[in-house]
Amino acid sequence: MNFQSLEKIENADAYLDMAFKEAKKPIEKKIGGDKLAKIKYMEIEKVNKFHNQLASQLHKILRNFPNIDDLPTFYIELIKTTLDYVKLKKSLGTLSWSLNKINDLKYNVTKGLKKAPRIEILVKERKAFHGRASSFMKQSDSSLRYLEEARKVMKSFPNIKTSLKTVCICGFPNIGKTTLLTKLTSANPEINTYAFTTKKLNLGYFNSDYEKVQVIDTPGTLNRFNKMNQIEKQAYLAVRYCADLIVYIFDLTEPYSLEEQKRLYEVLKGYEKKIIFYLSKTDILDKEKSGKEKLNMFKKENNFKFITDSEKLKEEIVRRLKE
Repeated sequence: MNFQSLEKIENADAYLDMAFKEAKKPIEKKIGGDKLAKIKYMEIEKVNKFHNQLASQLHKILRNFPNIDDLPTFYIELIKTTLDYVKLKKSLGTLSWSLNKINDLKYNVTKGLKKAPRIEILVKERKAFHGRASSFMKQSDSSLRYLEEARKVMKSFPNIKTSLKTVCICGFPNIGKTTLLTKLTSANPEINTYAFTTKKLNLGYFNSDYEKVQVIDTPGTLNRFNKMNQIEKQAYLAVRYCADLIVYIFDLTEPYSLEEQKRLYEVLKGYEKKIIFYLSKTDILDKEKSGKEKLNMFKKENNFKFITDSEKLKEEIVRRLKE
């Protein structure tokens, strides 16, 4: 789902200015008949231009915004954690109401203008149309303003393809999650040496022998939802609602203690997802005797099947996704 195409939404006055400017443009078509017929045609055209400008803008907003209830669960929950879900739906409903009102008003006014017997009635009815249509737009102003706020937030949503088999890489910060993503996929995210460098969900893809696989690098520790920032909440929701499989990384160089890393694993077990264990930074451990001993002891003490090679990990991911 890609929200990047959502265009800026103006306030009611801006759309009314556009409509009035459109209605004032000269009518190029030459009109025959008597004076009443000519003015009648011109007044009807002004109504049509004014209406078409407003209706096209409202329709574009409603067309571009997704149907909220039809979104994948991940995006529904993401909206609920970042926006006022009820207010968003109500705002879209208000715009739909305004569009219907303006459409009905234009139809009735046009029908009346065609039957108007005098010039002064034509002008009066057209001005009344402008006033009533403007009133409907102004009633929608707060909804337009909230939808613009929502658009700005939604443009920052990750473009997760919920139809693909998805793997989430989890673990503490600064233990090699983003590096592993680059090894498994063609993704090229920023990598730094200090903690909490992942400021967004990094996505990558690789092709297996039967389908495309989506891999998500999740920031944060996923074990304190009420204290999570917005990016960590995105990561939590991605694991909860998108992941078919989790790659959990242990780092024996211990930027975080092994006890902490084990406790986080216990949290992830509660998600009831398939889990593969990956040991990062084994090249560092292999350089020293104490590191090798630590690695051997950890494998002996923990009844996990660990993978240390990214290519073997990719093979295991494909095998487990087929199960």
